[in-house]
Amino acid sequence: MKINGKHYHTIWLKENDPTVFQVIDQRKLPFQFEIYDMKTVEDVFFVIREMVVRGAPLIGVTAAYGMYLALLEFQSGNRKEFLSEKANYLKSSRPTAVNLAFAVDEMLNYILGNIEDSDLHDKALYKAHALKQSEIDFGDKIGESGLKIIEEIYHKKGDTVNILTHCNAGWLACIDWGTATAPIYKAHLKGVPVHVWVDETRPRNQGARLTAYELGEEGVPHTVIPDNTGGHLMQHGMVDMVIVGSDRTTVTGDVANKIGTYLKALAARDNDIPFYAALPSSTIDWEMEDGINEIPIEQRNADEVAKIEGWDGKQIQSVQLIPEKSPVANYGFDVSPARLVTGLITERGVCKADKKSILKLFPEKQK
Repeated sequence: MKINGKHYHTIWLKENDPTVFQVIDQRKLPFQFEIYDMKTVEDVFFVIREMVVRGAPLIGVTAAYGMYLALLEFQSGNRKEFLSEKANYLKSSRPTAVNLAFAVDEMLNYILGNIEDSDLHDKALYKAHALKQSEIDFGDKIGESGLKIIEEIYHKKGDTVNILTHCNAGWLACIDWGTATAPIYKAHLKGVPVHVWVDETRPRNQGARLTAYELGEEGVPHTVIPDNTGGHLMQHGMVDMVIVGSDRTTVTGDVANKIGTYLKALAARDNDIPFYAALPSSTIDWEMEDGINEIPIEQRNADEVAKIEGWDGKQIQSVQLIPEKSPVANYGFDVSPARLVTGLITERGVCKADKKSILKLFPEKQK
């Protein structure tokens, strides 16, 4: 996708320097476009933990490159122990997104399996690049799968398809295309009229700052709304479908996504509006069956709620939003149970949010 007409991925190897990776600093968007350099494993931990990068697919790929940097950092001692320690360190950066552990383990197992090879560094870099490309391909295919749903609604309605989304599950959360936004971009490029209701997504405002930004750069009609507006719009027939992303989906179809998603799922069910989660298979936790009781829910810094960032015309400023002595609960995610999810949009097609349907799409995961 594009920024100011120029195509970007969200992470790339710095030109002429195979020891530095670069990412778009998403803390600064949409007000400033800055590139952040990652040279060490500690840099990678920081960009994930502090949300310089965000979104389950991008977090996973970033961590994969972190394992490559860990390999470069090793100097002496037990290389297997060193890499295992770095892998655990990276996996501790954020607990909810399953892509993080998936990508780190993929890299660690691959490196250890080729540990004696003289060209190990080149192989590890190639493996990380392959994980990145797979996420791009996943987004492309998710887009094609979801496009069919949007087209069906359009042909039935004969007018603009109004889609509500929550948080940022766009290309900025992935590498390219995105998950929830991929079908929207595909529809827009095909000439299907779409309009997106963009939840602001407090407290970090990923919808207002990131989703609105990237939709605007692609010329997709959209409107930013307060988080609590979605139910009203659904009651008045102004939403045709909901598409959200996912940070972890259980093999039984429970969907963990940014806090507030569950409320949209409830409102969609009450108003008979289809509610879809778009996600690659790397986001499915194949071992977990009870999302509400098993998925770890990240609790983030109180300042994210107590303060709010904005642009004063010259720089990004942070101001106090609540009484200084008031305590804060800042849960980063919630879980929409499978019974509220119309379907999962994956790189292999659309399926019901239940174990049987999911495993039918991914038979190799059956035990």
